[in-house]
Amino acid sequence: MRWMSRGDIDGFFGLALDNLVQLLLIDTLCRFVLGFPPELVYGRVLPGAAVSILVGNLFYAFQAKKLAERTGRTDVCALPYGINTVSLIAHVFLIMLPAKALATAAGAADPARIAWQAGLVATLCSGIIELAAAPFAERVRKATPRAALLSTLAGIAMGFISFGFLFRAFARPIVGLTTFGVVVLTYFGRVRFKGHLPGGLVAIGLGTALSWAIGIAPAGATPPPAAFHLPVPVVGDMIAALSGGHLLPYLSVIVAMGLFNVLGSLQNIESAEAAGDSYRTQPSLTINGLGSIAAALFGSAFPTTIYIGHPGWKALGARAGYSVLNGAFITIICVTGTLAWISWAVPIDAGMAIVLWIGIVISAQAFQATPREHAPAVVIGLLPGIGAWGALMAKNGLKAAGMGGPGRPFTEALISEFQKSDTWIHGVFSLEQGFLFTSMLLSAAVVGVIEKQWTAAAAWCGLAALISATGLMHSYQWTADDTVLKLAPAWPFAIAYAVVAVVFFTARWTTEPGGDH
Repeated sequence: MRWMSRGDIDGFFGLALDNLVQLLLIDTLCRFVLGFPPELVYGRVLPGAAVSILVGNLFYAFQAKKLAERTGRTDVCALPYGINTVSLIAHVFLIMLPAKALATAAGAADPARIAWQAGLVATLCSGIIELAAAPFAERVRKATPRAALLSTLAGIAMGFISFGFLFRAFARPIVGLTTFGVVVLTYFGRVRFKGHLPGGLVAIGLGTALSWAIGIAPAGATPPPAAFHLPVPVVGDMIAALSGGHLLPYLSVIVAMGLFNVLGSLQNIESAEAAGDSYRTQPSLTINGLGSIAAALFGSAFPTTIYIGHPGWKALGARAGYSVLNGAFITIICVTGTLAWISWAVPIDAGMAIVLWIGIVISAQAFQATPREHAPAVVIGLLPGIGAWGALMAKNGLKAAGMGGPGRPFTEALISEFQKSDTWIHGVFSLEQGFLFTSMLLSAAVVGVIEKQWTAAAAWCGLAALISATGLMHSYQWTADDTVLKLAPAWPFAIAYAVVAVVFFTARWTTEPGGDH
């Protein structure tokens, strides 16, 4: 297999755009929500992110090349790698923003820097958790039904990727639907434009031209001249962060997000195997963890992870080269300060159709790569992710209505108000916390029932009861503008799962064959 193929160009445009979206989000949230000065964002955070993204992309490209050589195949696709959106949001709103508020209340001279240091600690711990899980994660993956792993991933793809970009496409249809048409034509239709032009390049080029024509671009004022920033270890700030008490107040979020990244990586490795590329779990997770540790040591407050989307990139013809190109591209824009210029000239709308397509492919794979009789388990696994996205939409709606501030904070009174319209918002918020665990465990239990493996089905529900008792699932607390994980036992859920475990375990004695409905 060659290092570079024509399909790598399409794959590069898609993966680079996806990574670029995360960087644009980091830029916006750090500067306008956390109040980071530009020199901190462009001089420390983005160069630190470049180190982790470059190292990871080069390793996974090399890993794909080795797999191709070992198997004699030429269609091996590297695992995609980048910054996880859910972790990004969690680090900003559940760790750094509260840290800044506490520092401000305490009269700190530089609350923004303290918030950044809290993010460094969280990223370092996330990497350590991933590294520690690497030796035994393969056994977890092999013991978990494929329907449970893939449907969990599909729920995220549908809720947090597909819906958001679908709504944006219909909000700006001239750009959104036109570029989506190009993507459908070339990717689903399996044709290409004459002259061998990659479909991704055509979509982004056409989308950019249309954006300028209708006034979506350029976005904002002309950026300042770009400046070069080499990644520099932030040893002093890391020491200050570790000694500044930034760990214990956010331990529940840090542990939950670290486990989230491990679980998400396992699901993405399983997704790659379902698409025909079987990678060893331990080295894949080891580099994953080392990447996040490197990110923290060089100034990035955001962990990196094996990325969602392998089946889509492989379907485009991407092999190893797209990963190398992505690592080089992201590094260049992170260390040169050109991110501001890219966001000014090429709006997200120009390439969002590619990301929407990836969400569709991942969702479809959950059904295509699992036994047909496991389809109900796949649907069960989809629901928690979609529910978590619904919780986010509900809270965004409340904020749009003027709630979620000091004057009108979120409180338990919202539950009864929603219930007046028969909306059981308490269930939505309970489902949101630890939804990845909920999705995987429920789906795996349903597979056990379908296969009449009563002990396995009961064991998955017993594990759900145990995790609920730790507070990593279903336990939430109110803040002024959010509902967040509360590391306290969710006893009603723990009891409920335990009872279901008993029902499944005793089914061998309480049921008999038949009962088709």
